[in-house]
Amino acid sequence: MAAETIRAGAVSRFLASDFVWSFRRSPIAMISLIVLLLVTATAFLAPFISPQNPYDLKQIFIDKAELPPIWAKDGEWPFLLGTDPQGRDVLSAILYGTRVSLIIGIASVAVAMTLGVSIGLMAGFLGGWVDNLLMRLGDTVLSIPTLLVAILVSAIFRELLPPALRDPFAAVILVLAIALTGWVQYARTVRASTMVERRKEYVLAATIIGVKPVRIMRRHILPNTLTPVMVAATLNLGLAILSEATLSFLGVGMPITQPSLGTLIRIGNQYLFSGSWWLVVFPALQLGLIVLSVNLLGDWLRDALNPKLQS
Repeated sequence: MAAETIRAGAVSRFLASDFVWSFRRSPIAMISLIVLLLVTATAFLAPFISPQNPYDLKQIFIDKAELPPIWAKDGEWPFLLGTDPQGRDVLSAILYGTRVSLIIGIASVAVAMTLGVSIGLMAGFLGGWVDNLLMRLGDTVLSIPTLLVAILVSAIFRELLPPALRDPFAAVILVLAIALTGWVQYARTVRASTMVERRKEYVLAATIIGVKPVRIMRRHILPNTLTPVMVAATLNLGLAILSEATLSFLGVGMPITQPSLGTLIRIGNQYLFSGSWWLVVFPALQLGLIVLSVNLLGDWLRDALNPKLQS
């Protein structure tokens, strides 16, 4: 009973906080969150709500190939957004592709954040040659265009794997390629916060009584550096999804058998000038909607957590 009372009090305090008040006062943030939740829900519920499974050959009919959207002439139910040259329902392919893009985007941000936070903590807390080495490594990564680094990393991993394993591990390769180009921002952010926190009294007291540096970094410094990290992660999620789509569009991302939004755009682009405009327009609109919603939500989060903008 006491635990329930404590939880109820915590929920009440959260709902009455400035953070929630700021969210309620921002129509753009509310709409962005609703759109993002709707897109995510439909993507992960795709096996239950999509007209067909685009990966199941038994549900694909060649005689229904390249049907236009249902509101156009020759459109047919239940293919609301038309079909592709293989007879796959475009709406179903978009829902399944959105799920792939979201999983890769979230996973790559999680890996990049974990790597960047760890490196930033070590660089800021230990200082000296460790700081110089890690930050020069970050400068080296930033000196090369992000897309070029991602393509290079993806190509290296693909060459290291046997041909039979390249398609099954395509998502893992993409996650690593995007994460290895995105950890520097987290590392720099955490390093700057750590350098400030390590000079404070509670860190000095923990050091004097013999607390191990790893425990100090994990239990004392890390919680005080998470706010800017979460803002950066939200803003970088849209960039990660867009990077995956770009790599897939260039042919070094997800294969045709496991299409993401970028793969669908690449396939549809081949038929754009033959009149099948819906093959590229609808996946591109879905990708743009996701990235725009994430970026708008990230902008609001950055402003809401910035104490300088709070009155």
